[in-house]
Amino acid sequence: MAAISLRDRRLVITGAARGLGRAFAEAAAEAGARVVVADILEEAGRETAETLAGAGHAAEFAAVDIADPDSVEALAAQACGFLGGIDGLVNCAAVATGIGGRTYEEIDVETWDRVMAVNARGTWLAVRAMAPALREAGNGKIVNIASDTAMWGAPLLLHYVASKGAVIAMTRSLARELGSDGIAVNAVAPGLTLVEATEYVPEERHRTNVEGRAMSRPQHPGDVVGAVLFLLSDAADFVTGQVLPVNGGFVLN
Repeated sequence: MAAISLRDRRLVITGAARGLGRAFAEAAAEAGARVVVADILEEAGRETAETLAGAGHAAEFAAVDIADPDSVEALAAQACGFLGGIDGLVNCAAVATGIGGRTYEEIDVETWDRVMAVNARGTWLAVRAMAPALREAGNGKIVNIASDTAMWGAPLLLHYVASKGAVIAMTRSLARELGSDGIAVNAVAPGLTLVEATEYVPEERHRTNVEGRAMSRPQHPGDVVGAVLFLLSDAADFVTGQVLPVNGGFVLN
């Protein structure tokens, strides 16, 4: 199969400093895209952008707090300045590290609000800020990174599961609202992936996921990249409002 081309596509990828977001940025750049690496982690984000630029790709870092409306608007302005417009947005920024293992009774309100502010509200804020540029570019693509935890109801992670369930619901509603502008909005729902953000997850949970998959092996960032690149490409021009689980068959949609 021929490689997916994103030649000259202008992309903003949030949460791109490390983990899945970095994998998306690297793969998109290799596919020919120009990329803004957006993250609250400045040191790691700059290193990612500099590595891409050092490999000959067009890449720039943008510091952003995805929960802050003003910061997200500034990101959109910087991205448009560097890229000359925006063709695609990948909403990958999320709070995930170190928040699991608590029952619904044990989650504190502050943590609940922070998870919702970043994972759910931040996704909306990014779409709202980038939509004018996506509309102007025509044939825009938005890919929201959800989670299969919202599809099977993972326990001891209610705030995260609820936030990713919100991302799935927003994806469907946004697809209808933005469809008339020629903007496709889809979501990818990865399974438990071996990245920095999941290092805290107990071995028992990892084992449960591996054993429950139709393809019984650990999941790596590269397993998710193809689905995201497809949804950003011309091949997905008439695909919108969809949620694609990528988890080796742990969830059979």
